[in-house]
Amino acid sequence: MDNSEFKNRRQKLMEILCEESMAILPAAPEQLRSRDVYYPYRQDSDFYYLTGFPEPQALAVIIPQREQGQYILFCRENDKNQETWHGSRAGLEGACEIYGADDAFPITDIDDILPGLMESCHRLYYPMGYYQEFDDKIIDWMNQLRGLVRSGVVAPTEMVALDSILHEMRLHKSEAEIQAIRAAVDVATRAHKRAMRFCRPGLYEYELEAEIVHEFLRSGCSSPAFPTIVASGKNACTFHYTKNNQVLEDGGLVLIDAGAEVDYYVSDITRTFPINGHFTKPQKTIYELVLKAQRAALSKIYPGNKWNEPYQAAALVITEGLKALGLLVGKSDVLIEEEAYKRFYRQPHIGHWLGMDVHDVGFYKVDETWRELEPGMVMTVEPGIYIPEAEDILDEWWNICIRIEDNVLITEGGHEVLTAELPKTVAEIEAFMTEKG
Repeated sequence: MDNSEFKNRRQKLMEILCEESMAILPAAPEQLRSRDVYYPYRQDSDFYYLTGFPEPQALAVIIPQREQGQYILFCRENDKNQETWHGSRAGLEGACEIYGADDAFPITDIDDILPGLMESCHRLYYPMGYYQEFDDKIIDWMNQLRGLVRSGVVAPTEMVALDSILHEMRLHKSEAEIQAIRAAVDVATRAHKRAMRFCRPGLYEYELEAEIVHEFLRSGCSSPAFPTIVASGKNACTFHYTKNNQVLEDGGLVLIDAGAEVDYYVSDITRTFPINGHFTKPQKTIYELVLKAQRAALSKIYPGNKWNEPYQAAALVITEGLKALGLLVGKSDVLIEEEAYKRFYRQPHIGHWLGMDVHDVGFYKVDETWRELEPGMVMTVEPGIYIPEAEDILDEWWNICIRIEDNVLITEGGHEVLTAELPKTVAEIEAFMTEKG
C-alpha cells in the first residue's frame, strides 16, 4: 500500500486529537511458539494502520503541532549480526526514509526520551489493556512525572482510549483498502474453487485444507487469515471446528470456511457443498432455504439501514421455512418473538465487519442504537442452519449443517457482493464440481 495512505491516516488522526496532546501506540510483541521458536510475526493491526511499519519492538508517537516533527518512530537499530540471522531491519534511517517518520530513535532509549515528550501534553491517547508489559511502562512514566510535580513538571492529566478513535477510522474503508480486500477475496475464491473441484469421498478433511493453503501460498499469502475450517457431516455443527481430521463420507456435506490475507487485509468466505458433487433432496431443501435467507438479508443492506435489519430478514425466512418443513411448530410471529429459530439458526448476528482483522473493529451499536450502514463499510453476510441429531427430528435432516458466507461492500447505491465469482446456487455448485478441468 502506498506510503501516502498511512500519512493521510496520521493526518486525519492529528485533526481529531486535541491541542497539547499526544498519542502512543506500541507494536505487537513477538510470541514464542516453543522455547526457541517464534510464531511468524504479524504486526498489530492498529499500529500497521497508522505506520505501515512491519517490524516488532517498535513504538509510534504522534504529537500534533510539534515543531521538530509530529510523527516519531522508536524502532530497532541496524545490527549486522542480528540481521545475518533474522533478516534486514529498517533501522533509524529506514524509519524516516521508507516509512515516513519525521524523527526516529532507538527503541532501547524510550525510557530516557518518552517521559520528556509526555511532559508537553495534557491529554494522552493510548490503547490501554492490550499489551500488559507496555501498560506497565506507561504507568511507570506517569508516576515518574507525577513525582516531579514540585520541580514544575506537569504530567498528563487525562488518558483517552486511542483504540476507539482508530477503530472508528478503520470501519470506513478507503479505495486503497477496498482494493486490498478485493485482492484477498480473489485469492480465497481461487482456493475455494480448488478445494471444491478436488473434493471426493474417501479424502480426509485436511486434504481439502491442503488445497486451500496451497493456493494461498502460491498467491503470495504467507498464511491464512484464520485457521481454515473444513467440517464434514456433524463436524459443521461446531462453528469453529479446526481438527480437520475426519474422512469425507459419500453422501455427506462439507463446510469450508477459509479466508486469505493480502497486505494486511483479509477475506472470509464459507461454502457448503456435497462431497460427491450432488445434493440429496433434504440437503438441497435446507441449502436453498439458507440461500433464500441470505438473499433476504442482502436486500436489507444499503446506506441508512440499520445493522440488525439483515439478520431479522434472514431469521424471518428461516423461521417460515423451518415451520413449513415441520422443524418448527407454531405461529410465525410467536416463533419469531420467542426466537425459536435459534435452535437451528444459532448465530446471534448476520455477520461481522471485515477489514484488517477477520472480525474487524468498529461498534455495532452507537448510543444503544443499532448502527446505520454507510458506504465504505465491509461486512460478511453468513446465515446458516445447523441440524444435529435429535429424537424429535426425522433422521433425514440429521447432521445437515449449512452456512453460506459472502463478503459485502456497502456502496452509495446499495451494496456489492465481492465474492460473487464463487459458485453458490445448487446448480452452480453441482455443475462446477462435476465439470472436468
